[in-house]
Amino acid sequence: MEIKSDYLIIGTGIAGLSLALKAAQVGTVSIVTKKEMMEASTNYAQGGIASVLDPKDSFDLHIADTIESGAGLCNREVVRMVVTNGPDMIRELISLGVHFSHSKTQADRLDLTQEGGHSRRRIVHTEDLTGKEVERSLIQNAEKNKKIKIYENHMAIDLITTSKFIRRGISTNETRETCWGAYVLDINTGKVKTFLARITILATGGAGKVYLYTTNPDIATGDGVAIGYRAGAKVANMEFVQFHPTCLYHPMAKNFLISESVRGEEGRLIDKRGDHFMERYHPLKDLALRDIVARSIDTELKKSGDECIYLDISHRPKDFIKNRFPNIYKRCLELNIDITKEPIPVVPAAHYMCGGLLTDIHGRTNITNLYAIGEVACTGLHGANRLASNSLIEALVFAKSAFEDSAKIISDKGDYKFPPVPMWDTGSATDSDESVVVSHNWDEVRRLMWNYVGIVMTNKRLIRAKSRIEVIQQEIKEYYWDFIITSDLLELRNLATVAELIITSANMRKESRGLHYNLDYPERDDKNWLHDTVL
Repeated sequence: MEIKSDYLIIGTGIAGLSLALKAAQVGTVSIVTKKEMMEASTNYAQGGIASVLDPKDSFDLHIADTIESGAGLCNREVVRMVVTNGPDMIRELISLGVHFSHSKTQADRLDLTQEGGHSRRRIVHTEDLTGKEVERSLIQNAEKNKKIKIYENHMAIDLITTSKFIRRGISTNETRETCWGAYVLDINTGKVKTFLARITILATGGAGKVYLYTTNPDIATGDGVAIGYRAGAKVANMEFVQFHPTCLYHPMAKNFLISESVRGEEGRLIDKRGDHFMERYHPLKDLALRDIVARSIDTELKKSGDECIYLDISHRPKDFIKNRFPNIYKRCLELNIDITKEPIPVVPAAHYMCGGLLTDIHGRTNITNLYAIGEVACTGLHGANRLASNSLIEALVFAKSAFEDSAKIISDKGDYKFPPVPMWDTGSATDSDESVVVSHNWDEVRRLMWNYVGIVMTNKRLIRAKSRIEVIQQEIKEYYWDFIITSDLLELRNLATVAELIITSANMRKESRGLHYNLDYPERDDKNWLHDTVL
């Protein structure tokens, strides 16, 4: 079955949906998402969106904060583009129906909060459910647009590129490596569909599930990075994995994030004895950058042997806590934790990938007509460590930039015809009777990454991780070709590919910078490593 459109967008987070709404102005759009539309990392973003909206703030201050966080690896041109376009993006969201929180004292002004690494209050938010509100509005607008067709429970398998034609002896007029769409699994029926498009956009989000503990939803298995890399797209800075310092520590609280805004509103990190330890690690204490706070917590836990530390905001007025953090208050109360009276048990957890598919300032990859936007991309904004709440604004700005660039291609319609794309061939594959291989390797990948390639690593741990991931990759490869594909197998395949990319990149960087911390190379080395790690 062939499905043709001008745009194929894989992913339904803030990046994919905001681009889809723009793309529908010039062409037809197919959106593929492997779960329901709301099941995107955007939906789980609590904190907010960083943008310069206060007269006391400035673009230069936001740019400086971003570059300071990125530890020397930010692309200044990209940083300036994102920051200066930020206010317009916020206004665009408001025009689409997004309801942001407003000041209690000045009803006509947005309420701005502060997070770690920011020198001013510049985080726009909807209480502590910002992502959910943004996602709601974007989905509502997309569903009303007749040029957008959404395919839920569909998962991309691989991209369709020029190389696939050449390997099958099919000639095309295109000599460059070009993307024509993707093979996509209909999860409900098990059938593989061929999606053809003039422009393909990877907006699949991150890969937090490569680690045992993560704030990410279950869908975050690195699909876009993996399928892009397999097609020949360049990948950069995969060693820079951001661990959020404060994930709720409770056996019944899967993936629940405690927003950085809690510390922005005077929440304090303490150990189980009540000691405020962050003052020993950084002058900014609880508002230090995420990599510093996460490593500090990791150090404290390893020294004490405790299972968690605590985030205490109970000294603030009860009504303030309940009104500012209604979602966190409600969820903790369900677990018998009253955050107005007691501290919240927290641990660091994998949160955000600063690396990804290498793109230019328009979101273009090195493969013609293939773009990557959002967390799946390495745009140059984040460098070695993302500044809090810069992710959603990056997604919005790059959706705009990618649209403006790709629209030029779509507007030149002429007498356009797709090449004769080979249909999906299952070969001699059969239904699997060994599904335990998938579940076992899934668990092993996540554990080895957590134990060997986590917040702090060593050369020895990385060598062990590399050796084991190579064995796992071979097992997955054999399984993939022997059996009919399922979504579980595809996710495992992608997860293992991303794990290997992270390990390889971490092995290459012989220093400690930003989110990458190796005990065998504890110092930053600008002489040799002031550049991206490109694979």
